[in-house]
Amino acid sequence: MSQTVKIIFWDVQAGHATYIKSPNGKHIVIDLGIGSFDDNNQGFSPLMYLKHYMGVKQLDYVIITHPHLDHIEDIVNFDELNPKILLRPKHITNEEVMQEEKATTTIRNRDKPIFEKYCEINNRYNSPVDENNTSNPRKSDNYGGLKIRTFHPTSCNKNNFNNHSIITVLEFQDIKIVIPGDNERCSFEELLLKESFNDAIKDADILLAPHHGRESGYNNEFMNIVNPNLTIISDGRFCDTSATTRYSQKSKGWKVHYNDGSSEVRKCLTTRTDGEIFVDFGLRSDGKKFLQVKTKK
Repeated sequence: MSQTVKIIFWDVQAGHATYIKSPNGKHIVIDLGIGSFDDNNQGFSPLMYLKHYMGVKQLDYVIITHPHLDHIEDIVNFDELNPKILLRPKHITNEEVMQEEKATTTIRNRDKPIFEKYCEINNRYNSPVDENNTSNPRKSDNYGGLKIRTFHPTSCNKNNFNNHSIITVLEFQDIKIVIPGDNERCSFEELLLKESFNDAIKDADILLAPHHGRESGYNNEFMNIVNPNLTIISDGRFCDTSATTRYSQKSKGWKVHYNDGSSEVRKCLTTRTDGEIFVDFGLRSDGKKFLQVKTKK
């Protein structure tokens, strides 16, 4: 069995989509953004790329951090990969999701089927996960030793779905990756009261910046605990509310490799400037731990 976890942080404009392959070949997706900012291809589908170019026939586990459009646009292709298990903020009702849709469709009328598809899937994936299911994410052995922990803020007002985003922590061979959604102040205030959450995020190797690296998602206490070597930001065009500089100041730095064979120590990467970001980590054939980061550019 492989001793490597592979991750792709897709370049999906201002949205988010991440693919993870476990050491034993299980397939995980976190969020369903679409479009490639780098290639100006607004129709790029990570799910269809996985199916047609990477040979993925079925997903074992899908996590939708929260039902905002930039995190669910690829859901129209969801059934192409027939996911076995779906995690999303189930306490957000379909009625509340469609209220969100009404605000969005005043801008783009084509978005309503995306929200309707989310609601249909939300109804369909409503059975508890069988403890004997070989894709049950609560058992790391099912994923080749990859530990997957998720944390669910629930107490904030539902007028802002960002504060109900699921945070995922991946850990293998003592290497840790933290992947939030669009969490903001209220969400962090709730989760940081939990000792289990603080222990899970502590001293991570890589952090995906909350809320696409915007100031609204920056939380100093959270950053002090995560204490990452490298921060990755999934965003499109630079905006005035970007907290990229603050994330760089709080990140220790890690060597990043480029396509031309060069490398340098970076503290912060963005899909806006670096394109897709590829992370491999685990054990080499000599038994030594490794964490390698490459960018598309």
